[in-house]
Amino acid sequence: MITVVGWDGSDLSARAVAKLHEAGLVVGPDAVLRQLGLTSTTAEQGSLLERIDAHLERGEGPAVVVAEGDPGFFGVVRTLRAHGLSPDVLPAMPLVTRAFARAGLNWEDALVVAPSGPAQLNRVVNACRAHPKVALLVAPGVGPGEIARELAPTTPRTLIVCEDLGGPDERVTHSRMGEATTRPWKDPDVVLVIDPLHRPREAGWVAGAQPGPSEWALPSEGPLPPEVRAYVLAKLGPRLGDLVWDVGAGVGQIAVECARLGAAVVAVERDEGRCARLRANVLAHGVKVALARGQAPPALEPLPDPDAVFVGGGGLDVILACAARGPRALVCALRKVEQVPAVLERLRDQGYCGEGTQILASKLTLDPDGSHRLSACDPVFVVHATPAHTA
Repeated sequence: MITVVGWDGSDLSARAVAKLHEAGLVVGPDAVLRQLGLTSTTAEQGSLLERIDAHLERGEGPAVVVAEGDPGFFGVVRTLRAHGLSPDVLPAMPLVTRAFARAGLNWEDALVVAPSGPAQLNRVVNACRAHPKVALLVAPGVGPGEIARELAPTTPRTLIVCEDLGGPDERVTHSRMGEATTRPWKDPDVVLVIDPLHRPREAGWVAGAQPGPSEWALPSEGPLPPEVRAYVLAKLGPRLGDLVWDVGAGVGQIAVECARLGAAVVAVERDEGRCARLRANVLAHGVKVALARGQAPPALEPLPDPDAVFVGGGGLDVILACAARGPRALVCALRKVEQVPAVLERLRDQGYCGEGTQILASKLTLDPDGSHRLSACDPVFVVHATPAHTA
Protein backbone atom coordinates (compact mmCIF):
# COMPACT_ATOMS: atom_id res chain seq x y z
CA MET A 1 0.00 0.00 0.00
CA ILE A 2 2.98 2.35 0.51
CA THR A 3 5.89 2.89 -1.87
CA VAL A 4 8.85 5.14 -1.19
CA VAL A 5 10.39 6.52 -4.38
CA GLY A 6 13.88 7.99 -4.24
CA TRP A 7 14.93 10.63 -6.76
CA ASP A 8 18.45 11.82 -7.58
CA GLY A 9 17.82 14.23 -10.44
CA SER A 10 17.75 11.61 -13.18
CA ASP A 11 14.70 10.17 -14.93
CA LEU A 12 12.50 7.98 -12.76
CA SER A 13 12.36 4.28 -13.52
CA ALA A 14 9.34 2.82 -15.30
CA ARG A 15 8.32 1.09 -12.08
CA ALA A 16 8.47 4.37 -10.12
CA VAL A 17 6.40 6.16 -12.77
CA ALA A 18 3.80 3.39 -12.66
CA LYS A 19 3.57 3.62 -8.85
CA LEU A 20 2.98 7.38 -9.10
CA HIS A 21 0.20 6.90 -11.66
CA GLU A 22 -1.54 4.34 -9.43
CA ALA A 23 -1.24 6.41 -6.25
CA GLY A 24 -4.20 7.84 -4.44
CA LEU A 25 -1.80 9.86 -2.31
CA VAL A 26 1.54 11.45 -3.27
CA VAL A 27 3.52 13.28 -0.60
CA GLY A 28 7.08 14.54 -0.33
CA PRO A 29 9.19 17.67 0.01
CA ASP A 30 7.71 20.53 -2.01
CA ALA A 31 11.04 21.25 -3.74
CA VAL A 32 11.40 17.66 -4.96
CA LEU A 33 7.78 17.43 -6.10
CA ARG A 34 8.15 20.69 -8.05
CA GLN A 35 11.26 19.48 -9.86
CA LEU A 36 9.44 16.29 -10.84
CA GLY A 37 6.40 18.23 -12.04
CA LEU A 38 4.26 16.71 -9.30
CA THR A 39 2.01 18.18 -6.67
CA SER A 40 0.92 16.69 -3.40
CA THR A 41 -2.46 15.00 -3.80
CA THR A 42 -3.59 16.07 -0.35
CA ALA A 43 -4.22 19.49 1.08
CA GLU A 44 -4.40 18.12 4.61
CA GLN A 45 -2.18 19.72 7.21
CA GLY A 46 -0.10 17.79 9.69
CA SER A 47 2.94 15.56 9.68
CA LEU A 48 3.77 13.04 6.99
CA LEU A 49 2.62 10.18 9.21
CA GLU A 50 -0.67 11.87 10.05
CA ARG A 51 -1.45 12.39 6.37
CA ILE A 52 -0.60 8.79 5.51
CA ASP A 53 -2.67 7.45 8.42
CA ALA A 54 -5.68 9.52 7.35
CA HIS A 55 -5.35 8.29 3.77
CA LEU A 56 -5.07 4.62 4.76
CA GLU A 57 -8.09 4.91 7.06
CA ARG A 58 -10.17 6.17 4.14
CA GLY A 59 -8.97 3.28 1.96
CA GLU A 60 -8.34 5.47 -1.07
CA GLY A 61 -5.68 3.36 -2.75
CA PRO A 62 -1.88 3.13 -2.68
CA ALA A 63 0.31 5.91 -1.27
CA VAL A 64 3.66 7.11 -2.60
CA VAL A 65 6.23 9.02 -0.56
CA VAL A 66 8.79 10.81 -2.73
CA ALA A 67 12.19 11.38 -1.14
CA GLU A 68 15.62 12.52 -2.22
CA GLY A 69 18.32 9.94 -3.01
CA ASP A 70 18.26 6.67 -1.11
CA PRO A 71 15.40 6.97 1.42
CA GLY A 72 16.87 4.08 3.40
CA PHE A 73 20.03 6.08 4.15
CA PHE A 74 19.16 8.47 7.02
CA GLY A 75 15.81 8.87 5.31
CA VAL A 76 12.07 8.38 5.60
CA VAL A 77 12.12 4.56 5.53
CA ARG A 78 13.20 4.42 9.16
CA THR A 79 10.36 6.77 10.17
CA LEU A 80 7.76 4.69 8.37
CA ARG A 81 8.97 1.37 9.76
CA ALA A 82 9.10 2.79 13.30
CA HIS A 83 5.44 3.71 12.78
CA GLY A 84 4.59 0.08 12.00
CA LEU A 85 4.49 0.44 8.20
CA SER A 86 6.37 -1.77 5.74
CA PRO A 87 6.98 0.25 2.58
CA ASP A 88 8.18 -0.96 -0.79
CA VAL A 89 11.35 1.04 -1.48
CA LEU A 90 12.67 2.18 -4.87
CA PRO A 91 15.99 3.89 -4.05
CA ALA A 92 18.04 6.30 -6.11
CA MET A 93 21.67 7.35 -5.74
CA PRO A 94 22.31 8.76 -2.24
CA LEU A 95 23.34 12.38 -1.79
CA VAL A 96 26.66 11.35 -0.26
CA THR A 97 27.54 9.19 -3.26
CA ARG A 98 26.76 12.06 -5.61
CA ALA A 99 28.73 14.55 -3.51
CA PHE A 100 31.93 12.49 -3.55
CA ALA A 101 31.47 11.72 -7.24
CA ARG A 102 31.15 15.44 -8.06
CA ALA A 103 34.25 16.13 -5.95
CA GLY A 104 36.18 13.32 -7.65
CA LEU A 105 37.05 11.63 -4.35
CA ASN A 106 36.88 8.07 -3.08
CA TRP A 107 34.69 7.71 0.00
CA GLU A 108 35.03 4.25 1.45
CA ASP A 109 37.04 5.82 4.27
CA ALA A 110 34.60 8.66 4.88
CA LEU A 111 32.53 9.11 8.01
CA VAL A 112 28.92 10.14 7.30
CA VAL A 113 27.10 12.29 9.87
CA ALA A 114 23.43 13.26 9.71
CA PRO A 115 22.45 15.58 12.58
CA SER A 116 18.80 16.25 13.31
CA GLY A 117 19.47 19.89 14.18
CA PRO A 118 21.72 22.38 16.02
CA ALA A 119 21.59 20.42 19.28
CA GLN A 120 23.98 17.93 17.69
CA LEU A 121 26.38 20.52 16.23
CA ASN A 122 29.07 19.87 18.86
CA ARG A 123 29.14 16.13 18.20
CA VAL A 124 29.38 16.71 14.45
CA VAL A 125 32.22 19.20 14.90
CA ASN A 126 34.09 16.79 17.19
CA ALA A 127 33.77 14.06 14.57
CA CYS A 128 35.26 16.48 12.02
CA ARG A 129 38.12 17.27 14.41
CA ALA A 130 38.96 13.60 14.89
CA HIS A 131 38.31 12.18 11.41
CA PRO A 132 40.13 13.31 8.24
CA LYS A 133 37.20 12.80 5.85
CA VAL A 134 33.60 13.52 6.90
CA ALA A 135 30.42 13.91 4.85
CA LEU A 136 27.82 16.07 6.55
CA LEU A 137 24.19 15.78 5.47
CA VAL A 138 23.15 19.37 6.10
CA ALA A 139 20.40 20.08 8.65
CA PRO A 140 18.94 23.40 9.88
CA GLY A 141 21.60 25.07 12.01
CA VAL A 142 24.32 22.61 10.96
CA GLY A 143 25.78 23.70 7.64
CA PRO A 144 29.05 24.94 6.13
CA GLY A 145 29.09 28.23 8.03
CA GLU A 146 28.47 26.68 11.44
CA ILE A 147 31.02 23.88 10.89
CA ALA A 148 33.73 26.26 9.69
CA ARG A 149 33.11 28.67 12.56
CA GLU A 150 33.50 25.94 15.17
CA LEU A 151 36.56 24.30 13.59
CA ALA A 152 38.57 27.49 13.08
CA PRO A 153 41.34 28.16 13.85
CA THR A 154 42.62 25.04 15.59
CA THR A 155 41.45 22.46 13.03
CA PRO A 156 42.26 23.46 9.43
CA ARG A 157 40.00 21.72 6.93
CA THR A 158 38.94 22.09 3.32
CA LEU A 159 35.18 22.29 2.82
CA ILE A 160 33.52 21.05 -0.36
CA VAL A 161 29.98 22.42 -0.36
CA CYS A 162 27.47 20.69 -2.64
CA GLU A 163 24.29 22.62 -3.42
CA ASP A 164 21.17 21.43 -5.26
CA LEU A 165 22.73 18.09 -6.26
CA GLY A 166 20.98 16.76 -9.35
CA GLY A 167 18.96 19.96 -9.75
CA PRO A 168 19.15 22.86 -12.19
CA ASP A 169 21.22 25.00 -9.79
CA GLU A 170 23.77 22.33 -8.87
CA ARG A 171 27.01 23.85 -7.62
CA VAL A 172 30.10 22.25 -6.03
CA THR A 173 32.40 24.73 -4.28
CA HIS A 174 35.83 24.17 -2.72
CA SER A 175 35.85 26.65 0.13
CA ARG A 176 38.31 27.87 2.74
CA MET A 177 36.89 27.98 6.23
CA GLY A 178 36.96 31.77 6.41
CA GLU A 179 34.98 32.01 3.18
CA ALA A 180 32.47 29.42 4.36
CA THR A 181 31.48 31.53 7.36
CA THR A 182 30.64 34.63 5.30
CA ARG A 183 29.47 33.34 1.93
CA PRO A 184 25.71 33.00 1.36
CA TRP A 185 24.89 29.38 0.54
CA LYS A 186 21.79 28.38 -1.39
CA ASP A 187 20.28 25.31 0.26
CA PRO A 188 23.42 23.12 0.52
CA ASP A 189 22.76 19.38 0.58
CA VAL A 190 26.12 17.93 1.64
CA VAL A 191 29.37 19.36 3.01
CA LEU A 192 32.55 17.31 2.68
CA VAL A 193 35.01 18.20 5.44
CA ILE A 194 38.49 17.12 4.37
CA ASP A 195 41.88 17.23 6.08
CA PRO A 196 44.16 18.12 3.13
CA LEU A 197 47.28 16.94 4.98
CA HIS A 198 46.03 13.46 5.82
CA ARG A 199 47.64 10.52 4.04
CA PRO A 200 46.16 7.08 4.79
CA ARG A 201 48.73 4.54 5.86
CA GLU A 202 47.07 1.58 4.19
CA ALA A 203 43.96 0.57 2.31
CA GLY A 204 41.08 -0.14 4.63
CA TRP A 205 38.72 -3.10 4.66
CA VAL A 206 35.75 -1.45 6.36
CA ALA A 207 33.82 1.66 5.32
CA GLY A 208 33.47 4.73 7.51
CA ALA A 209 34.99 4.91 10.99
CA GLN A 210 37.87 2.51 11.38
CA PRO A 211 38.03 -0.32 13.95
CA GLY A 212 39.33 0.66 17.34
CA PRO A 213 42.87 -0.02 18.54
CA SER A 214 43.95 -3.55 19.28
CA GLU A 215 45.38 -2.54 22.65
CA TRP A 216 44.81 0.12 25.30
CA ALA A 217 47.36 1.45 27.75
CA LEU A 218 50.29 1.24 25.36
CA PRO A 219 53.85 0.93 26.68
CA SER A 220 55.12 4.51 26.69
CA GLU A 221 57.23 7.00 28.58
CA GLY A 222 55.53 9.15 31.17
CA PRO A 223 54.52 9.20 34.82
CA LEU A 224 51.40 7.02 34.53
CA PRO A 225 51.89 3.24 34.39
CA PRO A 226 49.74 1.32 31.90
CA GLU A 227 47.45 -0.04 34.64
CA VAL A 228 46.52 3.48 35.71
CA ARG A 229 45.97 4.62 32.13
CA ALA A 230 43.65 1.68 31.47
CA TYR A 231 41.51 2.67 34.46
CA VAL A 232 41.52 6.35 33.45
CA LEU A 233 40.41 5.49 29.91
CA ALA A 234 37.64 3.28 31.25
CA LYS A 235 36.27 6.18 33.30
CA LEU A 236 36.71 8.83 30.58
CA GLY A 237 34.92 6.67 28.00
CA PRO A 238 36.33 8.52 24.94
CA ARG A 239 34.32 7.90 21.78
CA LEU A 240 33.49 9.31 18.37
CA GLY A 241 31.73 12.66 18.73
CA ASP A 242 33.34 13.48 22.10
CA LEU A 243 35.84 16.22 22.89
CA VAL A 244 38.36 15.25 25.58
CA TRP A 245 40.71 17.62 27.38
CA ASP A 246 44.03 16.26 28.66
CA VAL A 247 45.15 18.98 31.06
CA GLY A 248 48.75 18.89 32.20
CA ALA A 249 49.21 16.45 29.34
CA GLY A 250 52.95 15.90 29.74
CA VAL A 251 54.07 13.78 26.78
CA GLY A 252 50.47 13.03 25.81
CA GLN A 253 49.95 9.54 27.20
CA ILE A 254 46.22 9.99 27.77
CA ALA A 255 45.70 12.35 24.81
CA VAL A 256 47.05 9.82 22.31
CA GLU A 257 45.04 6.96 23.80
CA CYS A 258 41.79 8.95 23.62
CA ALA A 259 42.46 9.95 20.01
CA ARG A 260 43.11 6.31 19.09
CA LEU A 261 39.63 5.51 20.45
CA GLY A 262 37.98 8.05 18.10
CA ALA A 263 37.54 11.14 20.27
CA ALA A 264 38.61 14.67 19.40
CA VAL A 265 41.34 15.69 21.84
CA VAL A 266 42.90 18.92 23.10
CA ALA A 267 46.12 18.52 25.09
CA VAL A 268 47.04 21.40 27.42
CA GLU A 269 50.69 21.60 28.43
CA ARG A 270 52.90 24.51 29.49
CA ASP A 271 56.42 23.00 29.20
CA GLU A 272 58.00 23.38 25.75
CA GLY A 273 60.15 20.25 26.09
CA ARG A 274 57.12 18.12 26.95
CA CYS A 275 55.17 19.73 24.10
CA ALA A 276 57.87 18.65 21.64
CA ARG A 277 57.75 15.07 22.93
CA LEU A 278 53.95 15.17 22.82
CA ARG A 279 54.02 16.20 19.14
CA ALA A 280 56.42 13.36 18.36
CA ASN A 281 54.16 10.91 20.20
CA VAL A 282 51.12 12.10 18.24
CA LEU A 283 52.95 11.73 14.91
CA ALA A 284 54.25 8.28 15.84
CA HIS A 285 50.71 7.00 16.42
CA GLY A 286 49.13 8.79 13.43
CA VAL A 287 46.37 10.47 15.44
CA LYS A 288 44.91 13.97 15.66
CA VAL A 289 45.52 15.96 18.85
CA ALA A 290 45.22 19.73 19.12
CA LEU A 291 47.89 21.20 21.38
CA ALA A 292 47.16 24.26 23.53
CA ARG A 293 50.43 25.39 25.06
CA GLY A 294 49.95 27.40 28.20
CA GLN A 295 49.29 27.46 31.91
CA ALA A 296 45.92 26.22 33.14
CA PRO A 297 43.42 27.55 34.15
CA PRO A 298 43.93 30.55 31.78
CA ALA A 299 44.79 28.30 28.85
CA LEU A 300 41.40 26.59 29.19
CA GLU A 301 39.29 29.70 28.64
CA PRO A 302 39.31 29.81 24.80
CA LEU A 303 38.77 26.06 24.40
CA PRO A 304 35.39 24.59 23.40
CA ASP A 305 33.51 22.86 26.20
CA PRO A 306 34.65 19.27 26.78
CA ASP A 307 32.67 16.08 27.17
CA ALA A 308 35.35 14.49 29.36
CA VAL A 309 38.46 15.81 31.11
CA PHE A 310 41.59 14.21 32.48
CA VAL A 311 43.70 16.36 34.78
CA GLY A 312 47.20 14.94 35.05
CA GLY A 313 48.89 18.07 36.33
CA GLY A 314 47.94 21.26 38.13
CA GLY A 315 46.40 22.09 41.45
CA LEU A 316 42.89 22.18 42.83
CA ASP A 317 42.18 25.41 40.95
CA VAL A 318 42.73 23.61 37.64
CA ILE A 319 40.40 20.75 38.61
CA LEU A 320 37.66 23.17 39.64
CA ALA A 321 38.08 25.22 36.45
CA CYS A 322 37.55 22.02 34.44
CA ALA A 323 34.48 21.08 36.49
CA ALA A 324 33.01 24.52 35.85
CA ARG A 325 32.82 23.68 32.13
CA GLY A 326 30.38 20.82 32.85
CA PRO A 327 31.98 17.65 31.43
CA ARG A 328 30.07 14.40 31.79
CA ALA A 329 33.22 12.79 33.24
CA LEU A 330 36.14 14.31 35.11
CA VAL A 331 39.14 12.17 36.07
CA CYS A 332 42.30 13.31 37.83
CA ALA A 333 45.44 11.59 39.03
CA LEU A 334 46.84 12.52 42.44
CA ARG A 335 50.05 11.48 44.20
CA LYS A 336 49.03 11.95 47.84
CA VAL A 337 46.09 10.37 49.61
CA GLU A 338 45.52 13.62 51.56
CA GLN A 339 44.60 15.34 48.28
CA VAL A 340 41.70 12.99 47.55
CA PRO A 341 39.13 14.10 50.20
CA ALA A 342 39.87 17.76 49.52
CA VAL A 343 39.26 17.31 45.79
CA LEU A 344 36.09 15.28 46.34
CA GLU A 345 34.69 17.87 48.75
CA ARG A 346 35.27 20.78 46.38
CA LEU A 347 33.83 18.82 43.46
CA ARG A 348 30.67 18.19 45.49
CA ASP A 349 30.37 21.95 45.86
CA GLN A 350 30.49 22.15 42.05
CA GLY A 351 27.61 19.66 41.71
CA TYR A 352 29.69 16.55 41.08
CA CYS A 353 29.52 13.15 42.70
CA GLY A 354 32.89 11.40 42.86
CA GLU A 355 34.93 8.54 44.23
CA GLY A 356 38.62 7.95 44.89
CA THR A 357 40.59 4.81 44.03
CA GLN A 358 44.16 3.82 44.81
CA ILE A 359 45.86 1.90 42.02
CA LEU A 360 48.98 0.00 43.00
CA ALA A 361 50.43 -2.28 40.36
CA SER A 362 53.22 -4.77 40.95
CA LYS A 363 55.38 -6.14 38.16
CA LEU A 364 56.63 -9.72 38.14
CA THR A 365 60.42 -9.62 37.78
CA LEU A 366 63.00 -12.37 37.35
CA ASP A 367 65.96 -12.43 39.75
CA PRO A 368 69.43 -13.65 38.69
CA ASP A 369 68.94 -16.90 40.63
CA GLY A 370 65.87 -17.75 38.56
CA SER A 371 63.29 -16.89 41.21
CA HIS A 372 60.49 -14.37 40.73
CA ARG A 373 59.41 -11.47 42.86
CA LEU A 374 56.92 -8.61 42.71
CA SER A 375 58.23 -5.08 42.29
CA ALA A 376 55.64 -2.48 43.33
CA CYS A 377 55.25 0.78 41.44
CA ASP A 378 54.42 3.99 43.28
CA PRO A 379 50.67 4.18 44.08
CA VAL A 380 48.48 6.59 42.14
CA PHE A 381 45.20 7.94 43.50
CA VAL A 382 42.54 8.46 40.84
CA VAL A 383 39.43 10.58 41.39
CA HIS A 384 36.50 9.98 39.03
CA ALA A 385 33.53 12.35 39.16
CA THR A 386 30.30 12.81 37.21
CA PRO A 387 27.52 15.43 37.51
CA ALA A 388 25.33 14.60 40.51
CA HIS A 389 22.12 14.69 38.46
CA THR A 390 23.40 11.80 36.28
CA ALA A 391 24.99 9.75 39.04
